[in-house]
Amino acid sequence: MRSALIFIIAGLFAPLGAQETSAGQAPAYSPNVPKPTQSGIPYGTHERQAMDFWKAESTAPTPLVFVIHGGGWTGGSKERVDRAVDVEALLKAGISVVAINYRLIKRGAPGSDPPVKAPLHDAARALQFVRGRAAEWNIDKRRVGAAGGSAGGCSSLWLAFHDDLADPKSDDPVARESTRLSCAAVTAPQTSLDPAQMKAWTPNSTYGGHAFGFANFAEFLAGREKILPLIAEYSPYALVSADDPGVYMTFRAAPAIGQNLKDSTHTSNFGVKLAEHCSTEGVPAELVYPGAPNVVHATPTDYLIATLTYQGMKRP
Repeated sequence: MRSALIFIIAGLFAPLGAQETSAGQAPAYSPNVPKPTQSGIPYGTHERQAMDFWKAESTAPTPLVFVIHGGGWTGGSKERVDRAVDVEALLKAGISVVAINYRLIKRGAPGSDPPVKAPLHDAARALQFVRGRAAEWNIDKRRVGAAGGSAGGCSSLWLAFHDDLADPKSDDPVARESTRLSCAAVTAPQTSLDPAQMKAWTPNSTYGGHAFGFANFAEFLAGREKILPLIAEYSPYALVSADDPGVYMTFRAAPAIGQNLKDSTHTSNFGVKLAEHCSTEGVPAELVYPGAPNVVHATPTDYLIATLTYQGMKRP
């Protein structure tokens, strides 16, 4: 794969994290989001394992954008899809869209496997489910890009860089489908779940311990040596290899490597370091932040349209 590292300026994007609603009030899509073609489609047995689908009008199989919501893996919902992409613009470009919910984890609550395995493997399973519906939904399963903000961006990058989780020998036809992506376009993602790496990049880092069952960042850092195999499995940075698809990352503030930052959880330091690492592996990475030069794609939606509708693109 050709090597490319492109630094480009940030466009505006909506606030990240979980959306608060009144007691008993179900989340709702913003008025600028078209009504889904199908809603509440289960891809598992848990109530959170559900997705919504927007079908683009086309006689030929369409590309798909697969959206994973943010919220620290502890909150949020698929109804926040407009924080990641412009659904209407994608549909007009002939690209179908899926937005998923997934099982959430509890901060400071110990869990198995570790806790972050549930939301990440839910995303993988949901992607396999969509590919299993490719004929019915008129989807080109070779052209699938992921999108999401914050933890949803981290999940998207995990899918982009992880080896295929398909099990070709499974009795379950869904499990035989691929989890590989054609690209990912993410907003303010955490690109590493290694506390030592995060602290070196941004000294006042506080995020990520809950992904492995730690109550706070100090415990996370102190327990790092014991969970190195888990970091190697679940941290996107650790998974990058030359056969991975290109990625696009956008952040709302310029980088400042090695400095304390107001929003250490969503800093573009994450993007700078992942982009550098991608460059050494020959993986295309476009990095967007205010003041960056050489703008190519102003938004994740622009990148996804350009990448997924390019017929000569590398496909999984």
